[in-house]
Amino acid sequence: MRHARKVNHLGRTSTHRKAMLSNMASSLILHKRIATTVAKAKALRTFVEPLITRSKEDTTQSRRVVFSYLQDKKAVSELFREVSSKIMERPGGYTRILRTGLRKGDASEMCIIELVDYNLNMLDTKETKKAATRRSRRGTKKAGAVASASGTAAEKIAKTPAPTALTMDVAEEATIIEDATIVEETAMVEDTTMVEDTAMIEETTMVEETAMVEDANVVEDVETAAAPVAEEQKVEEVETETVTDETPSVDETKE
Repeated sequence: MRHARKVNHLGRTSTHRKAMLSNMASSLILHKRIATTVAKAKALRTFVEPLITRSKEDTTQSRRVVFSYLQDKKAVSELFREVSSKIMERPGGYTRILRTGLRKGDASEMCIIELVDYNLNMLDTKETKKAATRRSRRGTKKAGAVASASGTAAEKIAKTPAPTALTMDVAEEATIIEDATIVEETAMVEDTTMVEDTAMIEETTMVEETAMVEDANVVEDVETAAAPVAEEQKVEEVETETVTDETPSVDETKE
């Protein structure tokens, strides 16, 4: 059983495994990110992060120690010149593993391992999130804020001068002016309401007069239309009377 055996041998011998991790660490330092399997990335993380921590002290001894692991002059110079300045304020956790799915051939878990300080997109998102969210501790800070607010309020009250006779007179005059303006505004409002009422009354009287005139016109039109009809009826009655007078009676015809 493999109890308490933390080292993943990766199916390789010791020398093969060390050479592979050394080459992967050099590639990661030079290119800032590489694609590999998740198992190799986890083994590489434990191999390369102590070397990155060693690069914070740019001494001959540190360079020799790192070179004994990497066996690459370009990687060592890149680590001590460029990478060390980026990770100087970071207390560990220099790499990030991003899983990318399964490999087609053998369905191995693939990932990308990269240096944290060289992924600008994720750094920008983290800065915006930090600027947007603010956390405040409860207790001492809140009590201090309350005390400071009460102190400032007390200072403002203490700094405000006591009211004098002049200030009282000015305040009374201001109240009188405000009352006068209010009275004027109410008077103007009443005047406007009176004007509106009179305008409405005049409009109603005009409407009534126009209605009466229209009724009178209608009556006149009806009378004028009925007059010739009545005359025609009278003429017809006169004609019928004349006809009856002219027709002889039965007795006269017998005679």
